[in-house]
Amino acid sequence: MNWACRMSDSVIQRHPTLGIKWAYEWGVILKGIQAVWENTHDQRYLDYIQACINDYVLPDGTIRMYRPDEYNIDNINTGKLLFFLHDQTHDPRYLKAITALRGQLAHHPRTQSGGFWHKQIYPHQMWLDGIYMGAPFYAQFAHYFDEPAIFDDIAHQVKLITQHTRDEKTGLLYHGWDESCAQAWANPQTGQSSHFWGRAMGWFVMALVDILDYFPASHPDIPTLRHILANCADALVRVQHDGLWYQILDTPQRAGNYPEASASCMIVYALAKGARCGYLPASYLDNAKYAYSRIIQQFITVDADNLVNLNGICGVAGLGGAPYRDGSYEYYLSEPIVSNDDKGVGAFIMASAEMERLHAV
Repeated sequence: MNWACRMSDSVIQRHPTLGIKWAYEWGVILKGIQAVWENTHDQRYLDYIQACINDYVLPDGTIRMYRPDEYNIDNINTGKLLFFLHDQTHDPRYLKAITALRGQLAHHPRTQSGGFWHKQIYPHQMWLDGIYMGAPFYAQFAHYFDEPAIFDDIAHQVKLITQHTRDEKTGLLYHGWDESCAQAWANPQTGQSSHFWGRAMGWFVMALVDILDYFPASHPDIPTLRHILANCADALVRVQHDGLWYQILDTPQRAGNYPEASASCMIVYALAKGARCGYLPASYLDNAKYAYSRIIQQFITVDADNLVNLNGICGVAGLGGAPYRDGSYEYYLSEPIVSNDDKGVGAFIMASAEMERLHAV
């Protein structure tokens, strides 16, 4: 069954009107629908992506409601669709919008060691989420405009956050790192947060398989990036529980913990794509296939209107802010569990499209 098409069609039916703000969540949805278009070349999907993006990107290339001076790395993610639309339409508005987003990265605040802050309101901090939000766009820009120095910067970002979040015992990565060690959620010696949040690692491994699409084969950091991906994949399959991944990865049987849909979909996407593209050994396909079958069993329902639903999604999680999120186990388990959240739905479409590509090969 073509779940990627069915979920995309459900999204289009649920959201026939636009007016959605420029936000990373919708970028995940549209990236999934782009993958469906690449599999099917059904014009409806291209038309929908263009209609959504054109609701944000005005004819002069201005991105409505986008403020670069917020220095929020999340705001970069949807920009990946601009390359796709420019390739399909050659409309100059998309190049202008791409340039605007690149301008944010040119001035985005960084840690003293050179990592992009997650947001200006979260100073001195890198989160795993932020690698997905910024690095794939940045890599595609470098490829599109032949700016090879950007690849060095991306590799530095990945190596830096891996260095400061990786747990040597499990191989898993903590959600965030505060270089200043000032946050209450941060270990006062290492700056690491306290737990391995499932979706954070999902974002990170998705980012790795996506940036590797654009890195020059001769780049000296390719072996390191693949090694980081392989280490993450190995750590993740060791905490795969009954086929799925949990809200807190390393304690699936601890009270209150639960299998989480968005993380499971993201990890399936990364394992399947990594194996298909040769970034990971083919053996990881077995883990991806089993997990995908369990996602369908555990999280997917179809309602009376024949619309597909993805259940079991952590609505949101973060560190710091107001009210303050302390990064404790209890905090991550206190966030609401929801259905059809855009992040989860987009990841499900991406995972489904990737699994369907495997069947087509």
